Amino acid sequence: MLEHATEQKLDTSPEIAPMPRHDTDNGHESSKTPDKSLDTAGTTEVTSSERKPGRSPVGLGIFGVVAIAGAATLVYTGVSARQRSAVELRQWTEAQAIPSVALVTLNAKPGVVSLNLPGRLQANDSAPIYARVSGYVKDWKVDIGASVKAGQTLAEIEAPDQDQQLLQAKADLANAKSAEVLADITLKRERPLLESRTVAQQEIDQRVADLASKQAAVNSGEANVERLEALSAYKTVAAPFDGLITARNTDVGSLISAGSSAGQAMFVVSDVHTLRVYINVPQNYAPDVKLGSQATVSVPEYPGRSFPATVVASARAVDITSGTTQMQLSVDNAKGELMPGAYANVKVDLSGVAGTFRIPVSALIFDERGLRVATVGQDNRATFKRVTIARDLGNEIELASGVAADDHVIATPPDGLAEGDEVHIVKLSQAKEATPKVP
Repeated sequence: MLEHATEQKLDTSPEIAPMPRHDTDNGHESSKTPDKSLDTAGTTEVTSSERKPGRSPVGLGIFGVVAIAGAATLVYTGVSARQRSAVELRQWTEAQAIPSVALVTLNAKPGVVSLNLPGRLQANDSAPIYARVSGYVKDWKVDIGASVKAGQTLAEIEAPDQDQQLLQAKADLANAKSAEVLADITLKRERPLLESRTVAQQEIDQRVADLASKQAAVNSGEANVERLEALSAYKTVAAPFDGLITARNTDVGSLISAGSSAGQAMFVVSDVHTLRVYINVPQNYAPDVKLGSQATVSVPEYPGRSFPATVVASARAVDITSGTTQMQLSVDNAKGELMPGAYANVKVDLSGVAGTFRIPVSALIFDERGLRVATVGQDNRATFKRVTIARDLGNEIELASGVAADDHVIATPPDGLAEGDEVHIVKLSQAKEATPKVP
């Protein structure tokens, strides 16, 4: 079989006609004509192998319709995608045009309002010690920070001129007493002579008056001596009460002049067992701070600690320059932890005062229309309300009126926000992230 197929294949292959051969023999060319039957068969085989199938007109029409439909589909899809992108872009742009705002939670505690005011601690009793006699400081016994008892010696003063004045007064007193004795003896001698009419009544009356004058001079001399002795006692400077030496402005050998107008006090003695605190209460809160109200005092040197205090006095008058009323509180300082003259923060809880609302400073709008805040209604549209300030607490503002507990106040109203503008409410943290930070 294989051999037969091979032979068949060889038979069907075209035969190439042999080229005519030219024999050159004795100068003559000889040629040989090929077989015509073989040439005809070869030509027939080649023609049959090169024939190709043709395309019909119906097939070409279907192909054109399909191509046009595909192109139309591509064009429609592209146009639709562009229209959809344009709509989405417009919607996104409109959404971005609506400002995002965060709201403030209004919390009020009716009946309790804390009043934080600055104050200054002062000793309950504080006495500057001045010299009552002029002289020189002989010695001082105590220094600043020393605890003293009433009557304890603080310093000694040398006053030689004062001593001489005392000696002179005593001598004058002795002279007056001698004159009194003489006048008394003279009167006693002449009075019996009146009965015998040896002396006149006028002379006796003169003796009586002279004795009275001499007795008055003695009394005056005694008073002068006592005065100078009292002044001499002031050469020893003593503490007027139990307390603490908070100042010493003298030294050994210093010239001391009598009186408070001569300069600084020699010592300052303060009773620090109980301290006073003075605060200035705003006029609108003054009626609510009653005598006996409790408060707490805190000082920078004891962070986290507070000391109880009691309102003990009120000026019951308003200072025209500050619009406040001065009040005094008493603080127990038995342990001596607090120092007079120190700065203190006083917190007073006011009972019976209607609760107020606090908002951040950024929520307050101040323009030609006054003080306002922006709120958000049920339709997510902005509404502005006028407010009045009760107290400025630094980072927060306490409102006296203008808002209610159910109002939704915008924490930071954006610039250009107008009445009725639509807003988008976000959480406060999201609003902070969306707001660019200014360096």
